[in-house]
Amino acid sequence: MIYLSQLLGNPVLDANGERIGVVNDLGIATREVFPRVTSLAFQGPGKTPFMISWRKYVETFDETEVRLAVPATDIRFSYLQPDEVLIARDLLNKQIVDTRGMRVVRVNDLKLSDTSSSQLRLLGAEVGVRGILRALSPAFERLVIRASHAMGHDIPEKIIAWNYMDLIDRDLSSVKLSVSHQTLDDLHPADVADIIEQLDPRLRGQVFAQLDDAQAAEAMAELDDDEMAAKIVGDMEDADASRMLSEMDPDDAAELVGELDYERAEKLLRLMGINEQRAIRQLLGYKDDTAGRIMTSEFVSVPRETTVAEVAERMRALPDDFEPVNYVYLTDADERLCGVVPVRRLFVSEPDVSLSDLASDDDVLTAKPDDDQEDVAQDIAKYNLLAMPVVDEKSGKVLGIVTVDDALDVMEEEHEEDLRIAGGTANSSDSETNSGDLMRFLRNEMWFFFWMAAAVVLAIALGPDTGVAVAFAAPVALVAAVEMVRFVTNFFLEYDEDDEDAPSVPGFAVKSIAMGVLWAAIVMLVCAAANGVVSGATEGLGAIVFQLLRGFEASVAAVVITFVLAPIYLLVLRRRDEQGADTSGLALQVVALVLAVVVFVGVALALVTPVLG
Repeated sequence: MIYLSQLLGNPVLDANGERIGVVNDLGIATREVFPRVTSLAFQGPGKTPFMISWRKYVETFDETEVRLAVPATDIRFSYLQPDEVLIARDLLNKQIVDTRGMRVVRVNDLKLSDTSSSQLRLLGAEVGVRGILRALSPAFERLVIRASHAMGHDIPEKIIAWNYMDLIDRDLSSVKLSVSHQTLDDLHPADVADIIEQLDPRLRGQVFAQLDDAQAAEAMAELDDDEMAAKIVGDMEDADASRMLSEMDPDDAAELVGELDYERAEKLLRLMGINEQRAIRQLLGYKDDTAGRIMTSEFVSVPRETTVAEVAERMRALPDDFEPVNYVYLTDADERLCGVVPVRRLFVSEPDVSLSDLASDDDVLTAKPDDDQEDVAQDIAKYNLLAMPVVDEKSGKVLGIVTVDDALDVMEEEHEEDLRIAGGTANSSDSETNSGDLMRFLRNEMWFFFWMAAAVVLAIALGPDTGVAVAFAAPVALVAAVEMVRFVTNFFLEYDEDDEDAPSVPGFAVKSIAMGVLWAAIVMLVCAAANGVVSGATEGLGAIVFQLLRGFEASVAAVVITFVLAPIYLLVLRRRDEQGADTSGLALQVVALVLAVVVFVGVALALVTPVLG
């Protein structure tokens, strides 16, 4: 086995031992399962690049040199063929897609296998730390590996085989890969979307360029980041973007178009077919976060007198990309919804049976287009539905359906929003574990840093001894501020503002003030007990205790004011939620801690300064 890093820069010698250049790159034939090295690229005198056939001219090679079979005068130079790539130029230090692990990785080295004295084949890409160490120095790599092994932590190779690699950093559309080479085309759209989200922004468009319109549409619909999706569409050619949007389900396309600026959105819509444009514009007419905005206009509705055979014939005529049909909706003479028949019931019924005889006797569960999307999603989950029809309140006609996958997306979005408001995180990848741990520490122990800041301010204002003694009580106020934010966010997440059973804001204010007063009363009782214990202490100790008690009195004031302000935090959360703006629980904590420190320091200075003066 040999690595590309061990070959690059090695001298190239002809049959007479004359040095004619240094190894610059290797060309491979991509159509093979384990590609054979077909070309040697080397740099000659004056840094002139040359390329020759590996099979025809290379006699031997090792980690120190490459020796040719002919004298320099007998060499005939060649060119890179259409099905070849240069592995140092096109793979090394580039991002690739690991289609087996479904992730994006960076190539640190390339592993080669010698099948004879002169033949080389590419086995795969080294994407681990060993490739980085080897590029620095093979000796350094060996030293690190031995040291790590001595400490009981081996550093394994991380090799991705060629047949699980997909190239994304260069246009290789003309390269014919072997049938066994799995590409992005073979992956599920959700896996393609995950890969795209891991890529550098400059490479995302190149991935979409490898997909046809239908595949690009499916992958785009799976992207979780709306801003990223809008940016990708914004960078696409108008015709390509319009075709892709036409391939998407109307609800997914409407959501994406809604993220674009007005001029761009209008331009793309005008390029679409009339039917696709009408369906998307209809959905864009509804408010954000409503059932109308997330419903799809693709559903099957028939008159209730229709027979099983007739509806089966109609369903066979539906296009392949039609929204999956789980229910057939029945309408009366005025086209109002009057029943629902599950598709599975059609398969066990006689062809001449009328659908009205198959409809359930239960009331049909429906939603109105202006209903909150979260309420609709919860109803779909509650009643185990695969779809819920959205019905016009006045006419009773079916406008569209909200499918279970859309409901799951809504519930996931709401869950992530709740986590952000509560100060949590939605998810994190393995590569983000360390930074996630740091952020959790900062979020959970943030009060400690504000305590240090308060101690510094008081030490400067009152002197080191007095300032530190007073600041000793600051954690009481700071922890109370953190708990107040948790109390507010939990109340906000539990009770909807429009819920009739939800406590009113004045009721919430009374409860929060009562909590603050109770907290303050407990602190005061502890202070009173401490004052009684040390009332007969020596003069020096009594002065320290006096300063400490003034600090606790300042913390009491900060606690009360913190909880008095709790209703304001609740109102801010609700107003921002109505405006569709996200609110970070971490930001709320910072604001609450800043106010607590300001009140604590201000009251402490007011209590202690006159005594010192």
